[in-house]
Parts: sequence; C-alpha cells; structure tokens
Amino acid sequence: MESLADYLGGKLEGAESGITVEQFLEGHSNLTYLLSCGNGQKYVLRRGPLGPVAPKAHDMAREYHVLKAVNRCFSDAPQPYHLCEDLEVIGGVFFVMEHRDGVILRNEVPEPFRTSTEYAQRISQAFIDGQVRLHAVDVTNDLRELGKPEGFLERQVQGWQERWNRARTQDLPDMDAVGTWLSHHLPLSPPATLVHNDYRLDNVIFRSPGEIEAILDWEMATVGDPLADLGLTLCYWAWTPSSASKDVIPSLTSQPGWYSRDQFVERYAKRSGRDLSGIVYYEVLGMYKLAVILQQIYYRFSRGQTKDERFRDFDQRVSGLARQAAALAERHA
Repeated sequence: MESLADYLGGKLEGAESGITVEQFLEGHSNLTYLLSCGNGQKYVLRRGPLGPVAPKAHDMAREYHVLKAVNRCFSDAPQPYHLCEDLEVIGGVFFVMEHRDGVILRNEVPEPFRTSTEYAQRISQAFIDGQVRLHAVDVTNDLRELGKPEGFLERQVQGWQERWNRARTQDLPDMDAVGTWLSHHLPLSPPATLVHNDYRLDNVIFRSPGEIEAILDWEMATVGDPLADLGLTLCYWAWTPSSASKDVIPSLTSQPGWYSRDQFVERYAKRSGRDLSGIVYYEVLGMYKLAVILQQIYYRFSRGQTKDERFRDFDQRVSGLARQAAALAERHA
C-alpha cells in the first residue's frame, strides 16, 4: 500500500508519517479497511468488491457524496474526508472517512456490554430509536437531491425485479410470485424521509448498550418511503425463536432478552407517530430485496468472480427467503 500512502500524503492529516492497512473481514460486499497513520491518526477506507459487479451497485463515489450531505445534519453518519476516482491508486474507486470507536454486534455481544441483565433490551431500544432519528432528519433542504420520492415504491419493485432477472441462476417460482404480488398491492406511501436502505445491527457502532456511536454503509441511502426502510430492517430481526427464518438470516435477536418483532414495531410506531397497519407489505418487500441482494452475491460466486466460501450456500438462503415471503404474501392476499 505504499502507493496509497504516497497518494494520501498532503490530503489526510498524518498520512505523511506512514500508513498501515488492516482489512475488516466481516463484510459481504464492499471492502473496508482501517488506515492507521504513524502519528496515531486513524481513518476508514471503503472500496467496491473485486471483480465484475452488478450495474449501479457498490457506487463508492455516490456513498461519499451521500455521507457528505447527511453528515452535516445527522451526526450518526461518519464524516467523509476524501474521494479518489483514479483507478491507478488501488485498482478501484475509494473514499476515506473518519474512524469511530465502538462495538459492532454480529455473532455475539461482548462481555463489557453484558454487565446488566437488560443489555439486550437496551440495545434493542437504542437501535430502534436510531432508525426513528434517521427517519426524522429534515430532507427538504440539503438532502432533497438524494432521491425522487414520487413513485418511489413503484421504482423499488420494478428495479428489484430487474435485478433478480439479471442475477438469477435458477428458476424460483416463489420469487416470481412475490414480485407479482408486490406490483399488485402497492400501498400509498407516507411522507418521504431519509432512507438508509440497509439499517441493521452490524451496520451500527454502539458506544454502549444504550448509545449509538455511528451508523455505517450509506451506499444505498436515498429519500423515499420510511416503511420500506423499516421492512428491510425487520428482515434481520428474529421472527420467533422457533422460526425457520433464523436459519436463513441468523440473528442475535433470536436470543433471550431482545425485543420481539411486535415490540420493535410498537416502539417504532410510538416514537415515530407513523401508522404501521400495513407493515406486512413492507416486510414482504424487504424479504424480496434481501433475497435479490444475496442472489447477486451468489451469482458472482457461481461464476468464479469471487471465491469467498461464505457465499457457497447463499442460493439456499435465497430460496428460504423467497419461500417465507411468498407464504406471508399469500396470507395477506
């Protein structure tokens, strides 16, 4: 990474003192690295995955500009410092942003967070309230250019159907049925808000069980229907401890002490003031979108464009999500 250090010299404080690079290995798509400078300064670098990617996916330049706009009015978004679109530096477009200290929750909750028997409840509350705050950001000024609220849901459904068709590696009648159901049951959206489009536990840094330090991964953020954001978030939240969904999308929230889905929806509704009587549509949409995202990753794996063995069974996860989404849609036809 000598070329990176040379390039960043004079652009980032501390870069002239040398840079060591350490990759964060947990992500499934974009590549993220910790940059540690010789003077103790730390940054985070993000770039797209190696190899061919889906059209318009992993747009690092867009994420940089989103962060630049959002950080000014929402402190949970890290501050971006520099965008590089010169492919000669590290082989891809990348940006550098501030490093935030804290804990990201993935497979387990670390011991320092488990000092109270109510830690899971406190994390649940902070996580839900973080999404409520995000959806309360004023989008009438600096953020209005991030998206087009009019026709948001129609474009979402059509766009994800097109992504599915481009990435499919097998026939899945459940996915086709869900796509049709979504097109035929479009609800009337509430007033538009800032939408993260990937708000989940492992995209949040916690300062403590009850405090959020930062919200990460703003690549897909836009302005649109907040319930579409909530519906995708609920995909990652356990249905019940015995639900088959835990095998499709493993989640810490299936363990004792965490908010149930009903408690999640109730707290969000109370804190946001939004009507969630039609949330089922958005849950189905969320499962459909997540299935497409996993399929896009599996498509790259099946063609040898990535060799990460974590992706080998993603086709089974896609099938499971499609089956669940079709069953939920059928019950609410």
